[in-house]
Amino acid sequence: MPIAIVTGASTGIGRITAEALARAGTRVFGTSRSVRTDGPAGVEMVACNVTDQASVERLVAHVLATAGQIDLLVNNAGLGLVGAAEESSIGQVQALFDVNLFGVMRVTNAVLPAMRQRGSGRIINISSALGLIPAPYLAHYAATKHAVEGYSQSLDHELREFGIRVLLIEPAYTRTDMESNSLEADAPLQVYAANRQKMFAMNAQMLATGDDPAVVAEAVRRAATDSAPQLRYPAGKTARQISLLRRFVPARMFDKSLRKQMGLPA
Repeated sequence: MPIAIVTGASTGIGRITAEALARAGTRVFGTSRSVRTDGPAGVEMVACNVTDQASVERLVAHVLATAGQIDLLVNNAGLGLVGAAEESSIGQVQALFDVNLFGVMRVTNAVLPAMRQRGSGRIINISSALGLIPAPYLAHYAATKHAVEGYSQSLDHELREFGIRVLLIEPAYTRTDMESNSLEADAPLQVYAANRQKMFAMNAQMLATGDDPAVVAEAVRRAATDSAPQLRYPAGKTARQISLLRRFVPARMFDKSLRKQMGLPA
């Protein structure tokens, strides 16, 4: 039976993904920042804070002691941050990167020795369509996902000789409680207030009408089991459209379309 770790498995994409993997016959260890008794069905929940090295090491040691191996890691734990780039303190941005990027690195580094020893493994990082395109009023969140993209692509090249692949899942807007798991800029400025509120409203609407989290879970399942895995798995129709547009539409045209869609002045 394959053994998987899914971080941030108590809610949203992580919860649905952990349940989907468990139904497919994988033994899944899900994580949340505190001990949960209401975790996803069929999933063994373990407390882990991805910003704490000792906590991450305890998680991996527990899984290895309990199950003897780790075949799959899904790095899903993350935070959002909404506001103009100038409106966040450096400390707030560092805290965001500590979860969204350095958290991915901590857990990845912790599982790699066991995967290398077995000569196999897959690490699936939940990125975002915003890791491919500009994201006004989500600049710092997008920066973390752009960083995850570069890290994952580079790491994949380093690890293939050990039988390990690093893959990216790229959802667009998904119907989750991301708003409740998002920070607001800690130094708001009046000059950005009107556009910031416009972005809040647009984000809320897009999340409410976005893809079902099951779409992302299915992309993870495919990435975990494909015999010839792709580097990137856009999850959902909108994500696939964004990926294609970013690759083939001229930059000036893409820029103009994005500003129009977001109601920003030309």
